[in-house]
Amino acid sequence: MTETATHCPYCAFQCAMTLSPAPAGSPEPLTVDGRDFPTNRGGLCKKGWTSGALLGETDRLTAPLFRTADGGFEEVEWDVALDRIADAVRQSREEHGPDSVGIFGGGGLTNEKAYQLGKFARLALGTSRIDYNGRFCMSSAAAAANRSFGVDRGLPFPVEDLDAATTVLILGSNMADTMPPFLSHLQGARAAGGLIVVDPRRSSTARLTDDGAGLHLQPAPGTDLELLLGLLHIVIAERLVDETFIAERTTGYAALRRSVAAWWPERVQSVTGVPTDLLRRVARRLASGGGTYILTGRGVEQHVNGTDTATAAINLALVLGLPGSTDSGYGTMTGQGNGQGGREHGQKCDQLPGYRKIVDPAAREHVAGVWGVDPAIIPGPGLPAVEMLASLGREGGVRTLFVHGANVVISAPNAGEVRDALTRLDLLVVSDFFLSETARYADIVLPVLQWAEEEGTMTNLEGRVIRRRKAIDPPAGARSELWILAELARRLEAPGRYDLDPALVFDELARASAGGIADYSGLSHELLDTEVAAYWPFPVGSTGTPRLFLDRFGHADGRARLVPVRATAHPERPTEPGQLTLITGRLLEHYQSGSQTRRVAELADSQPELRAEIHPTTARDRGLADGELITVENHRGTVVARVTTSTGIRPETIFLPFHFADDASANLLTSDATDPISAMPEFKTAIVTVHAIGAVAALETVGASV
Repeated sequence: MTETATHCPYCAFQCAMTLSPAPAGSPEPLTVDGRDFPTNRGGLCKKGWTSGALLGETDRLTAPLFRTADGGFEEVEWDVALDRIADAVRQSREEHGPDSVGIFGGGGLTNEKAYQLGKFARLALGTSRIDYNGRFCMSSAAAAANRSFGVDRGLPFPVEDLDAATTVLILGSNMADTMPPFLSHLQGARAAGGLIVVDPRRSSTARLTDDGAGLHLQPAPGTDLELLLGLLHIVIAERLVDETFIAERTTGYAALRRSVAAWWPERVQSVTGVPTDLLRRVARRLASGGGTYILTGRGVEQHVNGTDTATAAINLALVLGLPGSTDSGYGTMTGQGNGQGGREHGQKCDQLPGYRKIVDPAAREHVAGVWGVDPAIIPGPGLPAVEMLASLGREGGVRTLFVHGANVVISAPNAGEVRDALTRLDLLVVSDFFLSETARYADIVLPVLQWAEEEGTMTNLEGRVIRRRKAIDPPAGARSELWILAELARRLEAPGRYDLDPALVFDELARASAGGIADYSGLSHELLDTEVAAYWPFPVGSTGTPRLFLDRFGHADGRARLVPVRATAHPERPTEPGQLTLITGRLLEHYQSGSQTRRVAELADSQPELRAEIHPTTARDRGLADGELITVENHRGTVVARVTTSTGIRPETIFLPFHFADDASANLLTSDATDPISAMPEFKTAIVTVHAIGAVAALETVGASV
């Protein structure tokens, strides 16, 4: 093996790295080094540096597994497993209809696999029931961008543009922990004293505002929308708006101005807890000149009003004239490795490749032509993730479920209900490279390839399409998901072509995307191998689009929409003494459900267990001490955590990371109420109580976990 240039298997920053043969005797097959690239500039985080360890894990799956009568698993041959799956699909369709078969995909799949999975669902299974875990990540940001701009691309500008920024407002993102190499692009704003972070916690990112580097706004959980309405009110009242931009490039300003008239600073302070003088300082700073960016993340989007909150942030950016500029802008921080590409090419229940709407007759005709089928056989829109999971095993719901690249028993809201739902299925098929927590519920587990064992492409948070390259051979029994889908399609006598070569699949994806919003038609593996800066849309004959909106927005008239939004009550608020608002988030050492990072010794040793962060006053009032085991509970579930006190969190809140399993899974407590526009669940404001476990119970709990 020679050196292989590729990208990290984790977040959407997709840091560039070089993989080399490990020295003799090394427990890992590869050595990982950072590679110079415009995004990470040679840097990696802890997760990236240790990513090679996953490739040498001893619990890697290398043969299909069947559930046995005693609840365990036994290895079977591939033909046996695939024949059984195909038979079950046929039976389910005959007895319950094609929508009784469903697919739950993932934002970490390559573009090729995401595309083929959507095609497989619609043609081989004939089902509309496909959605993916990006519904839990980017759906509100995407819905807001689509209705305001007419286009959804996480960052509609290269991340390098942030280098020259003097003011950056970050709402609900802790990139210092989630993607540390991103911080190199914030140094200019910090040096200018213009880094502004909105977060109920004094997170690692919020602490970057210390020593005059910026401001930290610490609103009460669930009040981000009111905060943004207040900033809009100040900007308009003090005539800080860009009147020329508003007149020439937007519609709807008069209605927007009326909609924020009632959100004067004193009222906003009473709701959010953010002082009026701080609100005014932020509004004036944002309007102080060029080099200003507004960035949103999951902290303000994972709510039942997440689409409206992201829309309010876009409204603020638009009235200041930021989008479409060469030195300012608005963007949202995509989370999962291929969260952008994963939603563009067919995993979402209402979309076809190229970010086309599945209900658009022209879109259906175009994609059907590429697939070689009659448009009439392509199903219509299906159910978004939460609704689909709730339907499992029920009358009229999904009876046979495929899971690819997701760990829903940890990542889904109200996870206890999801666990129960999985047990109602007639058949659960999970494709994974480890026996994840979701795979433990499966009837059949299929071993698939890891990141360094396959070719493909990813689309990072900038909309830049990049190459993932194979560096080592997989274990003999593991198979590519492209092969699995092709074999099942053959058994099901499905129409369409199912190539095994990722380059050929990408070529078909490019044709299917041609003319769509996310047009990849000018791209190929061959071109991407030249390291071209490939920002979509990249139609045939173009050089790509690093900066969207310079001349026009995505709506037919070329103008952005200023969309008035209203603050509405959240579904849950504390109503009794002792109740706290749970906020959830990430740790530096772990990623998503932790199925990968909890297997890396260096990461697991650094963060081995669930810790509940609470304010010292909150702990004292409840008689709790640092390091004590507690239960955090509500009507949905109970988790066990260890107390960590911090003055960096608001006294009425408690913070739990969501990377842990079993009775340490934070999503046992979160709500599955959803945003009516995006179907995003309410992850961030569950109401809980905390209780000391007690000395005897604590010893039993610790002993049981050893």
